[in-house]
Amino acid sequence: MNITKPTVSIEWLEANLDNPNLVILDVSLPRPMAKVEDNPFAKIQIPGARFFDIDNAFSDASLDLPHMMPSEEDFTQAARKLGLNADSKIIVYDNLGVYSSPRSWWMLRAMGHEEITVLDGGLPEWIKSGLPTVEKIEHILPEGNFVAKSQPEFFKNAEEVLKLTEDGETMILDARSKGRFDGIDPEPRAGLRGGHIPSSKCLPFPEVVRGNKMLASNELKTIFHRLGVTNQNLIFSCGSGLTACIITLAAHIAGFDKLSVYDGSWSEWGQPGDLPVSTGRASS
Repeated sequence: MNITKPTVSIEWLEANLDNPNLVILDVSLPRPMAKVEDNPFAKIQIPGARFFDIDNAFSDASLDLPHMMPSEEDFTQAARKLGLNADSKIIVYDNLGVYSSPRSWWMLRAMGHEEITVLDGGLPEWIKSGLPTVEKIEHILPEGNFVAKSQPEFFKNAEEVLKLTEDGETMILDARSKGRFDGIDPEPRAGLRGGHIPSSKCLPFPEVVRGNKMLASNELKTIFHRLGVTNQNLIFSCGSGLTACIITLAAHIAGFDKLSVYDGSWSEWGQPGDLPVSTGRASS
C-alpha cells in the first residue's frame, strides 16, 4: 500500500482499516471559542486512531504563539512517542470534517514524511456512513523510529514574508473571513490589530470546502484562477497557522506546488509593532 494522494475517501479508509502498515491520527481540535459540548464527536474516534496533539506535544512551547512548529528534535521525540516510524503510512482526520487535519498533514510533510494523506470528510462523514467508532483512549505504543528532517521551504517567518510582499513573484493568501481581513470585524484574540498583510488576498477557508469535504480539483482550480494565481510562489496565512493549511491543501489538490505557510500568521503579524498592516477592500 502506497499513499500518493493528498486526500482519501471514507471508503478507502474502511477498506484499509485493518492494514498493519496504516497509522490513523486523530488531529481533532475545537474551533476557537467553542466548548467541548458544541461538538457531538468530541469524545469518540475511529478505531485504532492515535491522538496527534497540535496544541501541546506538536507545538513549540517556548513561543508565545498558538501551535507553532516545534524543532526537529522535539518533533522527532513527539512522533516517536506516538509510535510513528520512518515508513509509516499515515492518514489524518479531525472531528469537524476538514479543519485541523490539514495542519498535521502539512507539518509531517514539512518534517520530511511523504506518505501522508487527509481523510476527506473526517469523523462526521465516517459516522454518516454508519461506520464504527470507539471512545477516545490513550494508546500505549512502542516507540517509533521517526526522524524529522525539516524542509525549510514549507514554512515562512515574519521577516521572510515581509521581504516577499513586494517581490512580484509571490502571492499571499489569507484564510480568515472577509470581515477580519478588511479590519471590520474584531479579531478573536485580544490585543491584535485589524486588517491584513499588505498585497495579500482573501480566500476564506470555508470557500474551499463543501459540507465536510474539500471541493473537487476542477472547482478549486477555478477559485485560484479567479484570484489570479498562476505558477508563482504562494504563501498562506490565517489567524494562527491552522486554517491556512486548509487552503494550502486546496492549492495542492488544484495542482500548485510552490507552497509555504506563514506559521505565526495574524497572531504574530497583527500584534502592535512595526509590521505593516493594510485595511479595507483594496487587496481582496
